[in-house]
Amino acid sequence: MLDVRRMQVLRAVVASGSVTGAAAHLGYTPSAVSQQIAVLEKEAGIALLERFGRGVRPTAAGRLLTEHAAAIGRRVTEAETALADLRAGRTGRIAVRYFATAGADLVAPALARFRAEHPGVRVDLRIAEGAPDADADLTLVVRPRGGAPDAYGEGLRLVHLVDDPYRVVLPKGHPLAGRRAAVDLAELAAEPWVGSERPGPCLDAVLDACAAAGFSPDIAVECEEYATAQGFVAAGLGISLVPLMGLGGRHPGVVVRRVRGPEPVRAIHAAVRESSLDLPAVRGLLTALREV
Repeated sequence: MLDVRRMQVLRAVVASGSVTGAAAHLGYTPSAVSQQIAVLEKEAGIALLERFGRGVRPTAAGRLLTEHAAAIGRRVTEAETALADLRAGRTGRIAVRYFATAGADLVAPALARFRAEHPGVRVDLRIAEGAPDADADLTLVVRPRGGAPDAYGEGLRLVHLVDDPYRVVLPKGHPLAGRRAAVDLAELAAEPWVGSERPGPCLDAVLDACAAAGFSPDIAVECEEYATAQGFVAAGLGISLVPLMGLGGRHPGVVVRRVRGPEPVRAIHAAVRESSLDLPAVRGLLTALREV
């Protein structure tokens, strides 16, 4: 197998026309250069240089390897430049996974800000519910508020971004709809509920808050989509709790009020690959998500 470093020595000899000139350029002794060429000729199985006047010139095989050495040198230079751009956050690719309700209010404005500051970085953005994607640099996840450690799974770090409080969605004409103040969660204990969450940390945030208020909600209608849940509420089939980020499209037949005693909150975090935290682009995206 041909040694790439020895090919670059050959290139230097051909460029200078002599072993002595190549040695001076490379900072080697002429003897060391001669030894490198001898080993390379043994690897190639053919002579690469021939004497010419007071110097040397390449044989046909030597010209062939010199051309390839030049191409390899260019590729190495390109790789070094690309690596420097990646380290500086000028180029690269970031794989980001997010859940749907974080898109409009959190991901979209953060990504717009990020692209203005890092125009050469490509962001691969896809929806992924649940656990962090193993192939992603950053995945948005929901965890219990106040209970999540910095470390999150092998090779991942959990970074808190924002707390997303829940609001009670009431049908127009409901006795509590005319109240401007926050609704006590206990006042909803006897109501039929429209469940807006699938099993998981979001639903846990609602159930834990209800348990703290002294009751378990009576789920009359199961629904795992916020807009549809509002439709059931508007039809008078129950009340529902929906996170603030899930209320982007407000149904005209409902009223939304704050909740207290306690206020259910889902904590949104970024699960980031430890190795990706070394990239300025990933740190820049985290900053944009926090600022938004």
